[in-house]
Amino acid sequence: MTDAPAVAIVGMSGRFPGARDVAGFWANLRDGVCSIADFDEEELLADGVPADELRHPGYVPSKGYLADAGRFEHELFGFGAAEARALDPQARLLLETAWSALEDAGYDPRAAPDRTGVYVGGEPSDHALAAQLDAGLRARLGPMQVRMFTDREFMAGWVSYRLNLTGPSVTVQTACSTSLATVHLAVQALLLSECDLALAGGVSIDTPYKRGYLYEPGGIFSPDGRCRPFDEKAAGTVGGNGVGLVVLKRLEDALADGDPIHAVVRGTALSNDGAGRVGFTAPGVDGQTAAIVEAWAAAGLEPADAQFLEAHGTGTDLGDRIEVAAAAAAVDGAQGCAIGSVKSNVGHLNAAAGVTGLIKAALMLRHRTMVPTVNVTRPHPDLDLGSTPFHLLTATTEWAPPVSGPRLAGVSSLGIGGTNVHVVLQEPPAPAPSTATRAAALRRGDDGPAVAHGTDGPAPVRGDGPPLVLPLSARTPAQLAAAAGRLARALRAPGAPSLADVACTLATGRAALDARAYVSATTRAEAAAALDALAARGEAAAGEMARGRSVPGDAWVRGEDVVWPRTGGRRAHLPTYPFAGEHHGALTVGAPPPPRPEQPQDTRAAVTDLFLTTLDLTGTEDLGRTYFAVGGDSLTAVFLVGELRDRFGLEAPIELFLEELPLEELISRVLSEPDDDPLGDLLDEFGA
Repeated sequence: MTDAPAVAIVGMSGRFPGARDVAGFWANLRDGVCSIADFDEEELLADGVPADELRHPGYVPSKGYLADAGRFEHELFGFGAAEARALDPQARLLLETAWSALEDAGYDPRAAPDRTGVYVGGEPSDHALAAQLDAGLRARLGPMQVRMFTDREFMAGWVSYRLNLTGPSVTVQTACSTSLATVHLAVQALLLSECDLALAGGVSIDTPYKRGYLYEPGGIFSPDGRCRPFDEKAAGTVGGNGVGLVVLKRLEDALADGDPIHAVVRGTALSNDGAGRVGFTAPGVDGQTAAIVEAWAAAGLEPADAQFLEAHGTGTDLGDRIEVAAAAAAVDGAQGCAIGSVKSNVGHLNAAAGVTGLIKAALMLRHRTMVPTVNVTRPHPDLDLGSTPFHLLTATTEWAPPVSGPRLAGVSSLGIGGTNVHVVLQEPPAPAPSTATRAAALRRGDDGPAVAHGTDGPAPVRGDGPPLVLPLSARTPAQLAAAAGRLARALRAPGAPSLADVACTLATGRAALDARAYVSATTRAEAAAALDALAARGEAAAGEMARGRSVPGDAWVRGEDVVWPRTGGRRAHLPTYPFAGEHHGALTVGAPPPPRPEQPQDTRAAVTDLFLTTLDLTGTEDLGRTYFAVGGDSLTAVFLVGELRDRFGLEAPIELFLEELPLEELISRVLSEPDDDPLGDLLDEFGA
């Protein structure tokens, strides 16, 4: 084993079928849950599936369905409601997931470190195709604006722009291996010092609506809506939707900064099968083997050191046989290497598949637990697993430590077109005690093992110190109460971080939003009780100090910028922002356009209503503010100009929106009759 450069996974976030976050995803994996949904006829008809398609004898009403994929808290990212409806659901989810991933790493999403890179990819979507075919939308927004809102080419750019991330920003497309390819590129960029922090991953939302698929004998899809990788009953895959991102940082920097670490990326490699396969869509043995061998060589390790392989594992006859043969050739000599595939749990998430497998493997290493591949009973006889180093996991088991060295896993992802990616993961290093933990140990006169960071010992580490302030904020009071409740549960959970770490993370790793409160406490139990009381107040929680008083806390509640006193703590994994956006839906090819609401007879009232709706304003009190002050921007101005022309026959010059006019006056100027005095115009121009 050599000391090859390595990269730490310091943050993770995702939404998967059956799981709104990574914690829910882990619970499902640990419990062996299959999250592929089966829809009834009523659900599918309501979501727009044609009746003749639904009643086709080969129709399979199953999918890895992502609940609430059409929701988006657009206000948090500076989008108007009309822009949010135009934006592809994949870009919406990437933005929210990037926010959560940075928070999980302990970074304020609105103040991420300089040179934070973004490496992401997505799927062709029904929404994007429908937008290109929607002549009305293109007329209102303009062809370029429609493309920017819907083309996956701009996904990385939207994340970098809305979160002000100044490192490399790259959208990656390698089909099913897209998201693991982003991890490879991000790791390389970090090791070459092209960036100091990186977001990497992918999203796949073909449509947020409930859909099944038509089974075709000999095709890649399963006839019964279940994916059984490497099993004797394996007959194909099932599609699914999801999103996943990891936050990456050079390991030496993460250790120096005391960052929380989920797992360590020891090595990565990317290859292509070239022409060494029977067809363009077929995988090849040699290319896959090369990717695995190169990744482990980059890690300074031997492939035979692997104890677990998270395979691509689609459950197709040809794909599984080729993957097992390629992996067996690479890890020849391994003893008791388990193999599995998350596709049995959630389906094939396409552009998000690789990062989903990576997050699964990282969670297994962090929890030192191996989880089963579900829906499997016995290995497929054609795979001849008995002659390979591999065995299928069919139950949750403890990941026993190897005879020598750390726990190690490999993750593979294969793309149609031949792009193969392999990543070598290692369990996270044991964290050193934080400053606050060491100080508490010194006060007791010992070296502190009983209160080591991340444990949940019976004695609170700060019971004899001054109270610590835990600041909270959200966009709305209801979300503030939800955040307080989630944090209270986290503080009571086994392995909860020290109170000093919690205070440090909340003070420096969260954005300062409008609805604010704080609690003051000396122990985790005291803080949890105070947070529960805050959560119980619901929408009345904003502005509350649930326990104790604090001068900086009071200033925080008043909306002031606060420089928080040092706690001696460090960043920790805590519950992230509770998003609560409205449903914006998605465009669908072939669906009739939604009927326009009947406009009031009064043109001024109708135009005013257009401005209020587009800018997502709730009342006329904002009409005294300027266009840009209420959140307008150039793209929304283009949309409004088109709507005014198409719906009311009003020609509004775009320059009008750039003037510092109250909205009420802007509307009056739009409605004013054109000047029919050409001589006066000429004289005015001559005078000017």
